[in-house]
Amino acid sequence: MLFLNPCCDKVHFDVIVPTVVDRVIQQAVTQELLPLFEPQFSENSYGFRPGKNQHGALKACKKNVDEGYVYVVSMDLEKFFDTVNHSKLIEVLSRTIKDGRVVSLIHKYLNAGVIQNGFFEKTEEGVPQGGPLSPLCGNIMLNELDKELERRGHRFVRYADDALIFCKSRKSAERTLKNIIPYIEEELYLKVNRAKTTVSHVSRIKYLGYAFYRNKGKCRFRVHPKTVRKMKDRIREITRKSKGWGNDYRRQKLTEYVRGWINYYKLADMKGLMGETDEWLRRRIRAIYWKQWKKVKTRYRNLRALKLEEWQVHQIANSRKGYWRTAQMLNVALTNKIIARLGYISMLGYYLKVCEN
Repeated sequence: MLFLNPCCDKVHFDVIVPTVVDRVIQQAVTQELLPLFEPQFSENSYGFRPGKNQHGALKACKKNVDEGYVYVVSMDLEKFFDTVNHSKLIEVLSRTIKDGRVVSLIHKYLNAGVIQNGFFEKTEEGVPQGGPLSPLCGNIMLNELDKELERRGHRFVRYADDALIFCKSRKSAERTLKNIIPYIEEELYLKVNRAKTTVSHVSRIKYLGYAFYRNKGKCRFRVHPKTVRKMKDRIREITRKSKGWGNDYRRQKLTEYVRGWINYYKLADMKGLMGETDEWLRRRIRAIYWKQWKKVKTRYRNLRALKLEEWQVHQIANSRKGYWRTAQMLNVALTNKIIARLGYISMLGYYLKVCEN
């Protein structure tokens, strides 16, 4: 039984952004609603649910591909969280929540409005993002789609509004897409982005940052090229020579990012990628140190401390090449072992510790 604190009737709903009080109330409502709706949710839904995550969604995809479902409808719902129909959502909520005050409270939050470019805008549709209640409302709405897909006997995996429907042939996938669009648009009042919704072989899709390929009849994961580019862009930002960070702070930020990134992509086959990225990253680290050794006498002192031959010290210390070219020469001084002793993480080494493939 869900009870509403009487003081909630006095909450001011003309606030435009979630205040601390609003977030507390939303969190309390979410904690009470979750046990009611969680049993109703599909096993194929993995987003914002206790005990489920992206890795679970990816493993479910792998299972479907291994069983021969190699053609995929990659569904893209256009601006999902901005276009949820309030009337439909309230209708779905009311089937389970019998306390009208709770439904009214949620409706008021949906209509609270937002600030865009400094101006107040009404929210006549959509689920305001950023509040604790939003992910649950999104799942409740899309659970209607899950149930319809299950009723039709389709295999699918959904993480939040990213859904894949698995079929055994291209024709079957095209037919599935054609038949499901009317339900989404006419029954759920959501908009399918036809330009981004595709039917293709599983090897041609990107899902949750991963790409798929098959080896000896089994589905395997790799990191999608777009994801690799984003990762390198972020590392470039962290290791930018003009960043103004101290070495300790840069080392800490780099370690945090690399560990987080690899822990997320540990299902992928990326031993070669990590080895190549390590070489590139170490060269960027050498370039940072070379810039810090601004004066020639500083370069002489540090290179001698690294036990180089005197002719090597003279050659490198007086180099007029740019930072990137000189960083390549520095690999005889700032060796991989020395960089590791300085505390810099090895992407390959960490990946080999945590990988699951």
